[in-house]
Amino acid sequence: MIVLGIESTAHTFGVGITDGKKELANEKVTYKTTGGIHPREASQFMGKNAHVVLENALESAGLNIKDIDGIAFARGPGLGPCLRVGGTMALFLAKHYNKPIVGVNHCVAHIEVGKWELGYKDPLVVYVSGANTQILGLAGGRYRIFGETLDIGLGNAIDVLGRSLGLEFPAGPKIESLARNGKRLVELPYTVKGMDLTFSGLLTAAKKLVGKETPENIAFSFQETIFAMLVEVSERALAHTKKREVLLVGGVAQNKRLREMFEKMVKPHNAKFGSPKPEYNGDNGFMIALTGWKMLNSGIAHDKGKLNVLQDWRTNQIEIRW
Repeated sequence: MIVLGIESTAHTFGVGITDGKKELANEKVTYKTTGGIHPREASQFMGKNAHVVLENALESAGLNIKDIDGIAFARGPGLGPCLRVGGTMALFLAKHYNKPIVGVNHCVAHIEVGKWELGYKDPLVVYVSGANTQILGLAGGRYRIFGETLDIGLGNAIDVLGRSLGLEFPAGPKIESLARNGKRLVELPYTVKGMDLTFSGLLTAAKKLVGKETPENIAFSFQETIFAMLVEVSERALAHTKKREVLLVGGVAQNKRLREMFEKMVKPHNAKFGSPKPEYNGDNGFMIALTGWKMLNSGIAHDKGKLNVLQDWRTNQIEIRW
């Protein structure tokens, strides 16, 4: 079975194709902005470029749309206007060419592509992206949440600080670069509530340092504090579950300092740590296609007349049958 997947949850419109064993295509375009993502503008950008990305993906795979056996799209969570662009294209293709369709949870797709690439079977998952920060593990047919952010996602916190420092979006790589040259660790609020995290107090305190501390010291202090909070909660989840694999996924997973901290954390627990390559950690159509392939092959297919997008679709609401 060959499945085409469409990603359109935030700033990236991507189309991926897979036969379940390998990547056949993974094409995308990304909406650029100097500030945060404007949902309407991002969706308009996607609408203008969607057909080109689709054509590029089919050409890259050496396939015709009629060769596709199933359609998958990111149903949520995400920005409503952006989700609807991908959903509309997916429904048109499924109806016009009479193909089965599945709506994929974007968060689960990040996990599944990581497990697929690294060959992990039962990892503790740390999912960190713009809007999401969750520590998860598969149990009883669902990804159970052991801990999560109670306010904003780690990636969004980084981007907001970046705007205060005059950095372009996305700010993550630039904050990481500045942090490498930080010389002084400024004490910032460290807020862990049981197994959950809050970042807004830390973010507010860091923003107040702008103009008083060097950008390098602000970035260094912010990164060290916020990452330490995440690693602490993750280590407790690892000790509780006794899992032997830790998988870091999502856009923020590209941060080398965060990876370094996780690598050190897992050693005393005799666990291995891994994270997918950059093109799979960032939003992409291949992860949607891969998860859609798994869903279709496990007997899941959705009613084409009832596939509304789900902006707040939580990771632990998905039944994992595969």
